[in-house]
This record gives sequence, structure tokens and C-alpha cells, in this order.
Amino acid sequence: MIRAIRAPRHAVLKLIGLGLALQCGAAQAGPYVFDTGNVDGRMAAASRPGTSPGMERETADDFLLSTQTKITSATFTGLLTGSAPLSAVSNVQVEIYRIFPNDSGIPPSGHVPTRTNSPADVALATRGVGAGNLTFSTSVLSGSFTAANSVVNGVHPSPNQTTGGDGAVTGTEVLFTVDFVTPFDLAADHYFFVPQVEVDGGDFLWLSAARPIAPPGTAFFPDLQSWIRNGEVAPDWLRIGTDIVGGTPAPTFNQAFTLTGETTAISEPLAPGLIAIGLLALLHRRAAPSTRRGGSR
Repeated sequence: MIRAIRAPRHAVLKLIGLGLALQCGAAQAGPYVFDTGNVDGRMAAASRPGTSPGMERETADDFLLSTQTKITSATFTGLLTGSAPLSAVSNVQVEIYRIFPNDSGIPPSGHVPTRTNSPADVALATRGVGAGNLTFSTSVLSGSFTAANSVVNGVHPSPNQTTGGDGAVTGTEVLFTVDFVTPFDLAADHYFFVPQVEVDGGDFLWLSAARPIAPPGTAFFPDLQSWIRNGEVAPDWLRIGTDIVGGTPAPTFNQAFTLTGETTAISEPLAPGLIAIGLLALLHRRAAPSTRRGGSR
């Protein structure tokens, strides 16, 4: 005698749906906030785009992402020098770098003491006013703020990299708030943040924050120190504290900035999904035709 056992169609469809739903964890989005903490007044480092009069400067500080993240806005705090008013700010751009040796030539040029934990040779991504993918606003925090030391012109290749810095500097303390019209969509990785500001009749110096990061900042490990470069050392970079200021022990710096955005968790297989698929296979096996042989007794 031949007998077929069939599962109802709706039951099979439900089980398939269950297996697929459980097989992949749903991607979870959540807010991302990063903060290096308050300005500490120890260092002010120049950072201006190549369109500014004089040589370009890039000052970089790092942040860490543990999952795919869209960075939608940022703030950073610095000095405007030369009695420049807020209206003198004519251009702002932000660059994101990965860590050397990513996006870099190998071997390095040897113009600096080390490239370990430095930013890469070239930027991973850039947003700017000129490109139409960044907007910014400014607000004065203090009409007169003094940083104990600065790095503006004293950026030189080895063996002349250690200058002690360019000395104390006073200017208007300004908070820059930038919105990325096109967000930075970044994979989990270690990055450097580089803001550059063009100031007509003055300069922008990015102010330092405590290292290691102190409350209300977002502590993380490894927290790398700030780096800087100009045309004399590019594509290489120098550590602001260890290489340029120097000393025993040499100071190290973070820079004052925040990042905000949204994280997206990567979907991962879950064991219940595998169980559901196994049940589905068993159901299909039972639904297959089977043959029984009968005989007289």
C-alpha cells in the first residue's frame, strides 16, 4: 500500500518564514556620539586647507568605530588669530584618514622619526563647503583665550623636527559646528579626523583636549596622540607632542572635537534559524511518498 503524508501549504510557508527571520539577526540602528572632552589650553595647532594663503597645514586626531557608522555632524574648538572676526572664516573642510599603512606608499620616505600609528598618506574621504557637501556655523566661546604652546610654522622633516613648539598664542576661542550634507559612511575601523579652516587675515589653530580622555569625554583604547603635517613633510606626519615639542617625557595631546551620527549593526546568523531550517527539512522528508508492503497472516 502506498500512502503520502502532506504538510499543509500554509504551515510550510510559516516555517520557511520563521527560519529566514531567525537565521539573520535584524540590523539594529542606534545613535553614535563621540567626544574628546573639554579644551585644556595646553596646545593650539594650525590646520588650514591648501586654498589658504601660505602652506597647507593638517592636524589630525583619532577616533574608533566598532561597527558601520554614518557620521552626520561634528564640532571642533579652536582659536582665530590676528583679531579676525567670525565673518573672516571663508572655508571649512573635514577630512577622514585611515591609519598607516592603509592608503599609503610603502616604504615610507623616512623624513620623520616614525609612521607607526600615524594617519595615512592620503585621505579616505573629504567634505567641504566648496564641494557643497558640508555646512557650518560658528559661535564665540571666549573673546580672548591663551594656549600655553602652539605649532604653526615649526613643522620640519627629520632631523630638525624637534623645535619645542612656537610658544603661547592668544586668540578668539570659537566653536565650529559642521553638518555633513553627505554623511561619512564608515566601516568599523580606526580613523583620524582632520578639520581645516580658512581665515581671511588670520589663522585657525585647533585647541587640545586632555590625553588620556577625561570626563565628559568618551574614553577608548588605543587613544593615539595628535599628528600634524605640512608640505615640508608630506606625505608623512609628525607627532605634535613627541616629535615637535619633545622633552623627557614629551607631552602628548588630543584635540577638542565631537562626532555624532548613527550606527548600524551587521546582521549575523543565529542558532534558532538553523533549528528552524532543520525542522523544515524534517517536514519535507515526512511529506515524501513512502511504500509499505503488506502480506497475509
